[in-house]
Formats: sequence, C-alpha cells, structure tokens
Amino acid sequence: MIREFLYKYYIDPIRYGHPYTLIDTLTYALILIAAVYVIYRGLQRYKVAVDDELVLATLPFVIFGGLLRVIEDTGMIASDIRFLLITPLIFFTVSGVAVVALFAGVFAEKAGLITRYSRVYAGIGIGACIVATVVLAWFGLTETRIALDVLGAILALASVSSLALWALLVYGLKEDYASNILYKLLIFGHMLDASATSYGIDIHPIHYVEQHVVGSSLIEATGTAFSMFFLKVVVLIPAIYILEMYKREGNLGLWHLILLAMIVVGMAPGIRDMVRMVLYV
Repeated sequence: MIREFLYKYYIDPIRYGHPYTLIDTLTYALILIAAVYVIYRGLQRYKVAVDDELVLATLPFVIFGGLLRVIEDTGMIASDIRFLLITPLIFFTVSGVAVVALFAGVFAEKAGLITRYSRVYAGIGIGACIVATVVLAWFGLTETRIALDVLGAILALASVSSLALWALLVYGLKEDYASNILYKLLIFGHMLDASATSYGIDIHPIHYVEQHVVGSSLIEATGTAFSMFFLKVVVLIPAIYILEMYKREGNLGLWHLILLAMIVVGMAPGIRDMVRMVLYV
C-alpha cells in the first residue's frame, strides 16, 4: 500500500510528467521550507553572510535551473539521468552545483585569491547559464526554431505587469519598501511566470497546459490563463507586507533566504516556460 502511494503521488508524476496533485504539492512545499532552514543553519555554521550579495549572486543559478529544465524538455537527454532535471529533483541538482560553487568562492576568498567570494560564485553560475543557452540555441537552430517574437511578447507582458504592481505598492499602498531590489526581483519573477503561463495557454500555437493544482483550478474556473495575474497579485501583496514585517524583527539572514526561495519558485518556472515557448518544445 505504501509502495502504491509513493508511486502514485511521487514517482509516476516525475517519470511520466503527470500534473501535480494536492498531496505532492504540499509535500514539496514542506520540503522547501525544511530546505530553507537547513541551508540557513549550514551557512551560519560556515560563517557565510546571508545578505543581498548572496541572494544576487545566486540569481544566475536560478536562471540556470530554468534553462536546464528546458534541456530535459527537448528530449536531448535519453538516459535516466534526465530525471535529475525534472521537478522536484532538479532543485537538488542545481542546489548541489550552487553549493559547490559557493564554497569554491568562500575558500578562494579565505585563501586571499579574490576579494569577494561572490565573484567566483556568481561567475560559475553565469558560465553555466551561457553553456545552457548555447546548447538550447543550437537545438533551436537545428531542430525546431527560435521565436524571438514570443520572447519579446512574454518579456513585455512581464515588464508591464511588474511595473504596474510595483507602482500599486509604492504609490497606491504607500509601501515604499517595495522599491528594494530584492522585492522588485520577486515581483518580476512571479510576473514572468504569470506572463509565460498566460501566453502559453491562451495565445501560443502549441497551447500549453498548467500543471499546478491552484493555477489549473483557477484557469478552469475563469476560462482564461490571464487570471494567473490576479492570483499573483493576491498572493504577492500580502506576502511582501509580511516579509517586510518579519524583516523589521531583525532576523535578516532567514529573511533573505525566504525571499530567495520565493524568487526561485516564481522565476525558475517562468524562465523554463518562456524558453520552451521560444523553442516550440
């Protein structure tokens, strides 16, 4: 019975690409919360400052994760190693690479080879993004296409909606703290996710589908994927307020990691969905 449960809700969805259920969604959410705390304790132990520098230097790995997921989508990897590039396993794969890069930078800084660890850390992430982009560009040029009009449309939607939400927070709700660069990245990451989902389901010729439980239910109820923007706004406005209140209590390290995790769950799938649509895969 336990075996059947594990296969039904965890193994088969990864193996066959089934949509998410409420059970596996809640499970992965709990794993994410636990992972944030474990990472926080680990960084404390090795005296790595959890601050703006760390979050910003981690962004290339967030983008890399989205690109790596598309590489699996293309079918270029036929062996079972491809399962390491499927959610949720890809989070552990990319996190492993990021941790190695982070401590390579930390050790290089302590050895006096560089002035700031983030140069090595972010540099490795940027290098990984470049390699992944070249691979995907080659695939697009030789196997499918590279639709720059799709890229432009999704980025335009994301930019306009991000600007609108930021303006609502700062000028409408008088929450000036929303101008913090990390909050701006949080907003853009989730608006990119909403833009890619909306474009892919309602406009793109392939007509993609939403796999997440809440999103798919909302789209079914409203009849349009553009309702994802409403969902993001309803979630982000109170989330940013709560994050700011938590920040003012003084635990800046954990605040940074929670914010990073929230950026990841919006930006990484947004990058993945957008690039898939650009390549028509």
